[in-house]
Amino acid sequence: MPTETDSGSDPVYAAIDIGSNSFHLIVARLEHGEIRPLHVLAEKVQLGKELKNHLLTSEAIDRGLVCLERFQQLLSSVKPTQIRAVGTNALRQAWNRNEFMEPAEAILGAPVEVIYGREEARLVYLGVAHTLSDDEKSRLVVDIGGGSTEFILGQRFEPRRLESLQLGCVSYSDRFFSDGKITKARFVKAYDQASLEISHIRRNFKHSHWAEAVGSSGTLQAIELLITSAGWRSEGIDSKSLKKLRKALLSFDSFEDIDLEGLNERRRGVITAGVAITSAIFDVLGVDTMRTSAGAL
Repeated sequence: MPTETDSGSDPVYAAIDIGSNSFHLIVARLEHGEIRPLHVLAEKVQLGKELKNHLLTSEAIDRGLVCLERFQQLLSSVKPTQIRAVGTNALRQAWNRNEFMEPAEAILGAPVEVIYGREEARLVYLGVAHTLSDDEKSRLVVDIGGGSTEFILGQRFEPRRLESLQLGCVSYSDRFFSDGKITKARFVKAYDQASLEISHIRRNFKHSHWAEAVGSSGTLQAIELLITSAGWRSEGIDSKSLKKLRKALLSFDSFEDIDLEGLNERRRGVITAGVAITSAIFDVLGVDTMRTSAGAL
């Protein structure tokens, strides 16, 4: 009997996103010109954690390679026609990236390509566009990663303006909440720094330039789940529910204490920084409501 991945002659592709917070693997078949996902895996790795002096820690490198070894176990059974592996902000920033990339390429049997901010933004937009209705709405797409956040303005399948800023849920958690303690003063510092960074792109990304805001990252999906689990909305994120979530988070003394329905354990250490960044995005760019999309890089 043929398996799901070896039926027919349709090519099977594998894509690996080596992110600063999580690694993602998707295996898909191209059938009649359409992409059909077969396997999707995601693991929290935090490759960009404690990226001090632009150096990946040996612990982060080890976590990343162990994850890729698990991915390779699936790939060896699927035998995709082509593998594309891309690294984002952590590998962009790390001067010792080859200490990770060389063994990673040996594990995968494929090159690891470091893509830069605007190319990452372009690919994020295309991933999101394939999950949305094909209409004429102009869209703001936001992807909050572990080390950077991408902002894209586009229409249908055409990204028209691309930016990537150095703010992410892992880097901000390390910077403002390094010991896992939560205080209002720390949250405000994270929010203020994110607001300052975003203010540099406000002119080109403010609300007057788009009709719909879409969030594509795991951080924004996690925020949506916390909001819907609390009963504040049935779907999406709005400024009112975001303020309620901020207030709820600030009622806890540490990451360890956070007790909110819908919180994925993988997000415990980064959700506070993620909410600070998201709050800044909403306030600086004039976002009132944002929907989320499973599509991404």
